[in-house]
Amino acid sequence: MRTELVSEPGDPTRPNEDFASVALPAEGQGGTLVLIDGVTPPPGEYGCRHSVAWFTSRLGGALIELSASRRDFPLTEALSRAISRTAQAHAQTCDLSHPRTPQATVVLARWSPLAVEYLVLSDSALLFEGPAGTVTAVLDDRLSRLPRSSLATAAVADATVRNKEGGFWTAAADPEVAARAVTGSVPREGVRSLLALTDGTSRWVEKFREGGWEDCVALVRKVGVRGLVERVRELEAADAAREFLGRSKTHDDASAAYVEF
Repeated sequence: MRTELVSEPGDPTRPNEDFASVALPAEGQGGTLVLIDGVTPPPGEYGCRHSVAWFTSRLGGALIELSASRRDFPLTEALSRAISRTAQAHAQTCDLSHPRTPQATVVLARWSPLAVEYLVLSDSALLFEGPAGTVTAVLDDRLSRLPRSSLATAAVADATVRNKEGGFWTAAADPEVAARAVTGSVPREGVRSLLALTDGTSRWVEKFREGGWEDCVALVRKVGVRGLVERVRELEAADAAREFLGRSKTHDDASAAYVEF
C-alpha cells in the first residue's frame, strides 16, 4: 500500500487551517483517511477565542481516533462524536451559536478487505479510482448550487445560508450536521486508489481546468500529491489577470491525501 500526504499553507506567514491524516491500524486489515479544510472567517466576523487551526486540529484528531479505533461506528456517528468532543473543549469560553464559530469541510474514508466507506461534507472532494482507471468523484455540491445572490449574501450574513435548510453544511458545533453529509460504501475490490482534495488543491480541475478528475488522479500517480500542489501554485502565480481565480484568494491552503491499494 502506498500512502501520501501533503498540506501546504496558502500564506507562509499564517497558520495552515487544513488537516490531513491517514491511520493504518495495527491489525493491518484496513485504514482510515481524514482530510479537513478550515473555513477562514471574514475580518471582524468571529465568535471564538480559538483559531480555525486550533479547531481543525482538534476535530481532525478526534475524527481519526474515533473512525480508526471504533470501527463499529458508522462514519456519521464518528463525525457527530468528533464534533461534540471538539465543541465541549471550548463551549465554556466561546459563543458556539455564532454563525462564524470555527468550522470546516470534511472528507472521511475508511476501508476494510470488503468495503470502502466514505463521507463528504461541503466542498472538498473524494476521488475513487477503479481497477481500469475510471474515476468517480464524490462531491457535496450544495454550495456550488446556490444562486449567485445567495453567495453574495453569504459573505455578509452567513446565517442565511450556512448550516441552514436550502443552503450548505459544514462541521461546526452542532453534531447533528453529520447526518447531512454525503455518505456511502463501495466494494473494496472495485477501488484501486483514493484521492482526497481540499478546494485549494482541486483548483487544478475546478478553476484552472487543466484536466478532469481522471487526469488529476493520473497526475498524482505520476508526480505524487506534492507535485500536484506545486503545479497548482505555478498556475496561481501565472494567473496575474485573474482569468481563472476571479474573486478567489490567490493562494489557498492546499492539502491532499492519496492511498493506493
